[in-house]
Amino acid sequence: MMRFFSPECLWLLTLLPVIAIWRGRRGSVAAVEYSNAQLVRAVARSTRSRSGAWLTGVSLLALALFILGLARPQIGSTRAPIQASGIDIMLLLDVSGSMRSLDFRLDDKPASRVDVVKSVVSKFIQARPNDRIGLTIFAGAPYLVSPLTLDHDWLLQNLDRVQIGTVDDGTAIGSAIAAGVNRLRDQSASSKVIVLLTDGQNNAGKVSPLIAAQAARALGIRVYTIGIGVRGDAPYPVTDAFGNQQIVMQKVDVDEGTLQQIATTTGGQFYRATNTEALNRIYAQIDRLEKTTHTLKSYEQWQEVFEWFLIPGLLLLSLGITLQQTLWRRLPT
Repeated sequence: MMRFFSPECLWLLTLLPVIAIWRGRRGSVAAVEYSNAQLVRAVARSTRSRSGAWLTGVSLLALALFILGLARPQIGSTRAPIQASGIDIMLLLDVSGSMRSLDFRLDDKPASRVDVVKSVVSKFIQARPNDRIGLTIFAGAPYLVSPLTLDHDWLLQNLDRVQIGTVDDGTAIGSAIAAGVNRLRDQSASSKVIVLLTDGQNNAGKVSPLIAAQAARALGIRVYTIGIGVRGDAPYPVTDAFGNQQIVMQKVDVDEGTLQQIATTTGGQFYRATNTEALNRIYAQIDRLEKTTHTLKSYEQWQEVFEWFLIPGLLLLSLGITLQQTLWRRLPT
């Protein structure tokens, strides 16, 4: 969009018709005097003889462009204050090595847990356009992918880039909750929620999951926990010394007891997902959380573009002067 920073200068444009009328009534200065105008009437009908009118028009157009440039035209973008109805949600996703297990299905094909989780979480994010959502992944340590934001397109782009191996392997559930709590603790929202998803048990990090849960409760943060994976053994891809990939059965060990305690301590809920459909239902249920309201600030960014009018005006003025001194040069009086 475009605006004029000094629009009062545009009043000068009203002088241009006055100048045009005044020049028209006054007429041009005679270059050669004749005793009888009939002698040069035919010459006056030629295009070159009317060069004075053309030069006047060019000068007035150049002056109009100078006035527009003087009004300081600017282009830019503006964002009005937004009322965002929602809650603050930190998503904590396990990306440990066990998330490569192929016990889930996506589009009727075997898929790894991490790929299915990314697909389901992306739908969850798209279903809550008015919530501020952040994303932290964790394995042996937590890693912030996105702070709380309403820019869900940017959030989804970062979610799509999430891969196993971004951080050292392990399952630091307590540290992940602590990281989520730190992101939510200073926020003004009346409803603050952590959604934690994991397929293992806490075996890394320096923070106990239950101590982190108590800290979340003290700050009014509810933690919803999701344990995923089949019970028993799950197919897991491994690569042998020759680079060939094989599928072996690996024991699944989700610490349901600890996840249940975390949810109970903070006023959240514990869910167990053994397939893609169950995982979709779980996030759909969490989607029915209560809402609150945020007011975001208005941001403006403008760029001066006076040269868009100044440069054409100078070119027109130079053209008029050049024609007046060459092709349309007047004879001396």
